[in-house]
Amino acid sequence: MAFLGLVAAGGMALAQDQAPMVGAPIPWGMGLQELGGPIKDAISSFNELVFWIIVVITIFVAILLAWVMWRYNEKANPVPSQSSHNTPLEIAWTVIPVLILLVIAVPSFRLIYYQDRARDADLTINVTGHQWYWNYRFPDHGNFAFDSRPIPDEEIKAGQMRSLEVDEPLVVPVGRTIRVMTQGVDVIHSFFVPSLGVQRYTIPGRTLETWMRADRVGTFYGQCNQICGVNHWFMPIVVKAVPQAEFDAWVASARTRFARQDEQAPALAEAAGDTIRIAAARQ
Repeated sequence: MAFLGLVAAGGMALAQDQAPMVGAPIPWGMGLQELGGPIKDAISSFNELVFWIIVVITIFVAILLAWVMWRYNEKANPVPSQSSHNTPLEIAWTVIPVLILLVIAVPSFRLIYYQDRARDADLTINVTGHQWYWNYRFPDHGNFAFDSRPIPDEEIKAGQMRSLEVDEPLVVPVGRTIRVMTQGVDVIHSFFVPSLGVQRYTIPGRTLETWMRADRVGTFYGQCNQICGVNHWFMPIVVKAVPQAEFDAWVASARTRFARQDEQAPALAEAAGDTIRIAAARQ
């Protein structure tokens, strides 16, 4: 156990020593975004498996079509066969696709289960989707909450990304497992951060769970990818992964900056307890 602890600590130190990562779309980019955590790594591996299966199928079908056009054209085959059934061939083209689907389905189900909920999470964050901004709550750290709103184009500064920046990013510690509990208050939104492999709907009246972990210090951009209204396109997400010490300092500052002044502390504490109990019950 001590050895595993040293390995984990070494991995976190290595992640924090790397250059900060920017998880965002790039002009004319192809393929998936850069890997920022273990879920994205699993998604990338599954994507590669399916890609090569599709490549093999495409090549096979192209060769088969070319052979059929060469072998069975009117000149090469002036008297066509009257055969209408071929039992071995019919069995083959039924069984082979089923086997291919099984090869895809097994890792697909494993990935869905892997993404579904956190095991031994280090902290919980409640994510609430609004038209058109996000609210984040930290029940494990005094239950403070804040809104994260998009920055209009006219206020974008040099070096910032248009339509992707927010006034208050979601700050998380690097290398920690974050349980994410999503809810909605008006319509269905989607909490989607591609480089971390995170996507979960925020549905009014329901609480859904997923998790994420950033293995590198950096800033990870996302957006709501559910059509949730006229400003659907302008509902960005920014997750900032920082070292644990920096996260602790941010929490101390945030608990002061986002302190509630409306005497709702008892209700908020009860809601936070409900969230934690739901997460524990789902284990």
